[in-house]
Amino acid sequence: MGAKTGFLVYADGDVPGLLREVGTADLERTADMMRWLYPGWEIEASEGSNLWSGVYPPEGTAYAASWPGVEVIGDQRVMIDAPSQLPEHLVAASAGRRLVLHAMHSVVDWLAFAVWEEGRLVRSLSLSPDSGIIENIGEPLPFELPYWAGDRPADVIPWPDEDEEPYPLPFHPLELGEEALRALCGFVREGRPDPNDIDADNIRLHGFRVRDPHGPDLAEQKAALQMAMEAMGPPRFFTMGPDGSLIERDGL
Repeated sequence: MGAKTGFLVYADGDVPGLLREVGTADLERTADMMRWLYPGWEIEASEGSNLWSGVYPPEGTAYAASWPGVEVIGDQRVMIDAPSQLPEHLVAASAGRRLVLHAMHSVVDWLAFAVWEEGRLVRSLSLSPDSGIIENIGEPLPFELPYWAGDRPADVIPWPDEDEEPYPLPFHPLELGEEALRALCGFVREGRPDPNDIDADNIRLHGFRVRDPHGPDLAEQKAALQMAMEAMGPPRFFTMGPDGSLIERDGL
């Protein structure tokens, strides 16, 4: 599994049902929403995406769409370890509505999702195999129950090392993440599509370059990262020996 997400949905009701009925999102309406949710930030229109791939935009970019009754905003900045700490103004914008946060990162098997109803947090879960359960607030939602009951064990084969521990969670976070994505938003990023899934490929999102004028400059961040990478030693390559141990080898 290799999916990544980081997005919010504001809705007047059931998100999948509302997304199933949307048409082309008005650009000016969407830009107004962006200015409302990013007060004081520099916002510039850029190339857009679609709902399927736009839920994990590049850094510094947001993909968004606003329709009557439902809005979507994809932005890596909402990928926070504790969803309950989502900035207050983003939660306040959901007054009288439902707010869904969905975030996952395949590299570290991390999942976080949360649901607010009329500004009140009713469910938040964040977990990964390295960090364990980071946040677990509210009662599990119906789609979660088979996972907590042990009916969806993690299908992860450990390295053949006698000291290797079994997978530290009772289920794989990304598998639950896809289940949450379908139940809360009506589609999946990976896995077998369901006939009832919405056609996320055909729901267009507008693109925006977004920058906090008081935050670090993205170019400076990239330059610092490049310097750090250049300061690292040459890559090392390993292969697995007959006894399961790792043996360093030369080059590729």
